[in-house]
Amino acid sequence: MSGNSGIPELCVKALMSEGMDKAESRLLLTRKTELNVDSGSFSLMRTTDDVNLHLMGIRDNKKGTASINKTDDFSLKSGVNQTVELVSSGEPDSAVDIAEMQPSERFIRGPLEPDVDLMYARMKAFLEYSRREYPNLILEQVILDHTRKQRYFSNSNGVNFLSETGVYNFMAMFTSRKGTSTSSFNYTSISAEDLDKELYECGGADRLMKQSTGQTTTENLQGSFVGDVIVSPECMEDFISIITGYLGDYPLITGTSIFKDSLDTLIADARITLSSMPVSDQLAGGYFFTGDGFKAENSTIIQNGVLKSFLLSLYGSRKTGRKKAVNAGGFYVIDPGEAGFEEMVKSVKKGILLCRFSGGEPSSNGDFSGVAKNSYYIEEGELKFPVSETMVSGNLKEMLTSVKQISRERVNSGSSVTPWISFSGITVSGK
Repeated sequence: MSGNSGIPELCVKALMSEGMDKAESRLLLTRKTELNVDSGSFSLMRTTDDVNLHLMGIRDNKKGTASINKTDDFSLKSGVNQTVELVSSGEPDSAVDIAEMQPSERFIRGPLEPDVDLMYARMKAFLEYSRREYPNLILEQVILDHTRKQRYFSNSNGVNFLSETGVYNFMAMFTSRKGTSTSSFNYTSISAEDLDKELYECGGADRLMKQSTGQTTTENLQGSFVGDVIVSPECMEDFISIITGYLGDYPLITGTSIFKDSLDTLIADARITLSSMPVSDQLAGGYFFTGDGFKAENSTIIQNGVLKSFLLSLYGSRKTGRKKAVNAGGFYVIDPGEAGFEEMVKSVKKGILLCRFSGGEPSSNGDFSGVAKNSYYIEEGELKFPVSETMVSGNLKEMLTSVKQISRERVNSGSSVTPWISFSGITVSGK
């Protein structure tokens, strides 16, 4: 894999020789060693290599880009030529630019080679555990892989970055069957820098499998009510994605973000602190530099309810006149609260425990609606039964300010660290 390390710099020189004012290139080499289980049995062990090379040239404020998946001489020349042609036919945009000069750095993190024997042992133990503890559980697909990524970045301002990362990724998709009744499918996804723990002990895997076995029989809620919703850590990841989706280039450039005028103002309950931590030791993998060529830093997005940062790239920053973010987002961490999960359930008079949410994009004003999957009805502080055909709806901005409690417990999936959070004023609709 390392034999391709000089290619981005070579491509930048080739683009500059073709008359570009500025140029950049980034190369991603991925080697994945993968162990698969389908329908409860080992089905596949393989190693695959992937190449992705991205080129960009700028001349007279016109930008052209090309992406190729080969690094032979013919493909590189074709990629350069394609970039130059697109520059010639492009429209001028004064916001296009490349990262300024920064000291060259190399970053290394995680195991760069897989422990295949340990991967097999952990997968075998997971299968044995799930069969023994949850005989009604059906493992549709289970994948354990080791992914090594080598990222190279070079531009004509002299930026040269290299990172090498290794991480184990585990995913299990499952349902449960009891007689003729089957639960809705669910899944768990975890990343880790080592395999020191059994797979069922990681993240929320064991809890989610246990819940699945109790969800073969569900009940319909009658009518609708406005109540409390406790959002699970896994489901909270989805809501974080929705929230941060309003903070990036497109919604801020177009002015459609519900938070476009909210920087340094209170947008959430004061107990909410959300950070993006791509270079934190808390999380596996991460990244060390952004796609537009800046060394990444950890950042606080929301601090004690106050929006402290947008997630603008260099282009988004220049286009909007706002400050560029110090990272590209992702790898989110929410600070813990003071309540225990059981205490949170006991405080709910009427509501649901939302474990999976299936819904479309929120409307322009933040209204959202979707189906509660693998979720539970709560009444008078007790989990009563799993629900079916139940909708939840609300407004994202109102939801952020209507936090009741945040749990002390958090789940580290390797790509996020999230607690349970309960919100009031959410509409729950049954049949």
